[in-house]
This record gives sequence, structure tokens and C-alpha cells, in this order.
Amino acid sequence: MSDLKWYVLKSISGQENKVKTYIENEMKHHGFEDFVTQVVIPMEKVIQMRNGKKVPKEKPYYPGYLMVEANLVGEIPHIIKNIPGVISFLSLTKGGEPVPMRKVEVNRMLGRMDELSEFATETMIPFVVGENVKVVDGPFNGFNGTIEKIQEDKKKIEVSVMIFGRKTPMELSFMQVEKV
Repeated sequence: MSDLKWYVLKSISGQENKVKTYIENEMKHHGFEDFVTQVVIPMEKVIQMRNGKKVPKEKPYYPGYLMVEANLVGEIPHIIKNIPGVISFLSLTKGGEPVPMRKVEVNRMLGRMDELSEFATETMIPFVVGENVKVVDGPFNGFNGTIEKIQEDKKKIEVSVMIFGRKTPMELSFMQVEKV
């Protein structure tokens, strides 16, 4: 259907998944699947430390926003706006007509999603300089060392490891070490 366009829907932050499910169920219920073909919550993968373990977790890249591919005719906008957790469509004026996203924005958003799910990003730096860590990956697996430097932008740390009684500095990624 050529009348399908992407719209941005504002929702209560933290309820994106609930809203997505509601919209999908409502459209099925009314037989409007042809009018609302996709509801997307762009997610990013983040790695969180939980009990000393790295746990990948997905979180919305734009909290409080969903992207909806829809043909907003007749009842459709009204049904969507009345879904619990939905605040409004993104429009130029408050309560105005929903504004469709431009093709380039859509491609960027959908492309960004692929990119975000491929590269898990660290949300926080779980280490401090001077802290003792154990190397868990790479040729020095099993060695202990001390963090000398943290390079946040590169997600790397410089660790000095005792090898044959001498301190040897090495650059490792956050993923290659864990707290002792």
C-alpha cells in the first residue's frame, strides 16, 4: 500500500513495549492490519554488570518514542491515540496532524537499529584506575593485574600484569577483564 508512512508516536517512557503490543492487538481486533503494518521500538544493546557478570540488555534508544508505519485514515489515528500509554503523535503543532517522517530519517532510524543491535555498547565504565582485575580473555587469560589507565572513548584499559616478576603493561578491552 503506497499510503503507508512512518510516524513517531510519543508514549509514556517505560511503556513502549506495552503500547506496541496494545496497538498490534487493537489493529488485529478491528481488522486494520493493512493500515498499521509495523510498530517499531528502536532498541540499543547495552552491557550491564550484574553480580560480576556482563549481561546484555536491550533498552529503547529513544525512550518514550515508537515508530509506527501506518496509513492514518478514518478511525486509525483516533484508535491509536486512545491506547493506554500513548501520549500523542509527533506533529508540528500541539494536537495537530501527525507529521510523517522523511524517507531519509526512516532509513537512518532503521539502519541505526541494525547498527545498534550489532554493536553492544557499554553504558558505564565498570572499572577504576588502581583496581585489581583478572584477565579473562586473550593470551594472558588467568593473569591478575592493576588498572593503570582507562580509555573511555576506545573502551580499553591499560593493565599492568606481573609476568616473570616484571610489571608488563598491556591494553585490553573492557570485555577482556573482570574485577577480582
